[in-house]
Amino acid sequence: MPDISTTMTIVLCVAAAAAGWIDAVVGGGGLLLLPALLIGLPNAHPATVLGTNKAVAIVGTAGAAVTYARKAPVDVKLAVRIGLAALAGSMGGAALAGGISKDALRPLIMGVLVVVAGIVIFKPGFGTAPSTAPVSRQRVLLAIGLAGLGIGFYDGLIGPGTGTFLVLALTALLHLDLVTASATAKIVNCCTNAGALAMFAYQGMVLWRLAALMAVFNLAGGMIGARMALKKGSGFVRAVLLTVVSALVLKLGFEQWG
Repeated sequence: MPDISTTMTIVLCVAAAAAGWIDAVVGGGGLLLLPALLIGLPNAHPATVLGTNKAVAIVGTAGAAVTYARKAPVDVKLAVRIGLAALAGSMGGAALAGGISKDALRPLIMGVLVVVAGIVIFKPGFGTAPSTAPVSRQRVLLAIGLAGLGIGFYDGLIGPGTGTFLVLALTALLHLDLVTASATAKIVNCCTNAGALAMFAYQGMVLWRLAALMAVFNLAGGMIGARMALKKGSGFVRAVLLTVVSALVLKLGFEQWG
C-alpha cells in the first residue's frame, strides 16, 4: 500500500464507486477515476497509475457486465467477438502512441463528440428502442471493425471516453437501444481491460493492495449503475450520456488549450 493519508484513501474509494456507476450506465468512468489516482499518487510512475486504474476498473466493468447479462438481451458471442477485435486494436494503438501527436488528435475527437451530442439532442429517438429489423452481416462486420478494432485502437492511443464511444457505435451500427448497447460495451471493455492489465502486471506496474480496496467500491458502483440503467431505461441512460459527453469535451478542451 502506498504511503497516502486516510483521507485521500477515502477520497479514492469514493471516486472509484462513482466511476463504477458512471462506467456501468454509459461508459467514461475513467474520466473520474484516472484523475483521482493521479492526484492521490503524485509520486507514482504514470504507468503505475494506469496499471492500478485498469486493475480497479476491470472489477467494476466485470460486475456490471454480469448484472446486465442476467437481465438485458445481450448477444454475448457477438460482444466477445467485438471485444477480441478491440483487444487487438488497443495493442496496436498503444504501440503507436509514442509516435503520434495527441494534441493534433484532440480537436478531431472533440468535433466528433460535439456531433454526437447534437445527434442525441436533436434525435430524441436515438437509442430509445431497438430496431425490429434483423441486423445484416455487413453491419456486424462493421461493428467488429469500427467498434472493435477502431475504438480499441483509440483506447490504446489516447483512451478517455472509450466506453462512451462504444455505446454510441453499438447503438448506431447494430440498432441497439442504449441499455443493451451499454451492456454489450461492458463485455467489450472487459476484454480490453484484461489485455492491458496483463501487460501492466507483467511489467510490475500495479499497486495491488490499493487497487483491491478501490475495486470493492468500483464493483459496488458498477452493479448499482447497471441496475439503475436496467430499471430506469434508455431515457435515463440518454441523460447520463449527454452529461458524460459534455464532460469529455470540456476535459479534452482544457488539455488542448487550458
